[in-house]
Amino acid sequence: MWSFDLPSRRYFLAALPMLALVGACGFSPALGPGGSLAALRGRVRVADPNTRNDFVLRDHLARGLGGASGPDLDLGYRLSTHERDAGITPDQVITRRQIDGQVNYVLTDQASGAVLAKGIVSGFTSYGTTGTTASTAFARDDALQRLMVILADQIITRLAAVQGLGG
Repeated sequence: MWSFDLPSRRYFLAALPMLALVGACGFSPALGPGGSLAALRGRVRVADPNTRNDFVLRDHLARGLGGASGPDLDLGYRLSTHERDAGITPDQVITRRQIDGQVNYVLTDQASGAVLAKGIVSGFTSYGTTGTTASTAFARDDALQRLMVILADQIITRLAAVQGLGG
C-alpha cells in the first residue's frame, strides 16, 4: 500500500513555490481567448484540398485557426510525403515503414497580395507492417493522419509567433 511518507511530503512542499512561479510566468495559451492566435481567428481561408492528406491537414488547420467567417488572409500550402523502410530483419523482411512529410506554406493578405508569413515544416511518423494486409493498411492510414496533425500543429505554432497580424 502506498503511503505519503515524510521525505516525499518535504519534496512536495518544496515544489509548491515552483508551481506558483510557473503559474505566474505570463504565458497564455496560443489557442485560448486572448492568446497569440486571436489576431488570426476567423481571418484565414485555408486552400482547398486535393487529396485525402490535404483534407486532414486542412481540417486541422481550420480547426486551429477558427472558422473563416470573414477571411481576409489566404493560407496556401504544398504538401509532400515520402515513405521508406525503417525496420528490416536479417532475413530482409520489412517490419516498419516511416513516412516523412513536408509542407511549404505561405500566408498572404487577400487585398494587397503581401506575404505575411511563409515557411517549411516537416515531421515523420511510422507504422508496423507485420500484421495482416488490412491491419497494415489501417496502420498506414493512421500514420498519415497523425503526420498531417503534426504538420498542421507546426504551422499553427509558427503562425502564432508572427507579429503584426492584428486586424
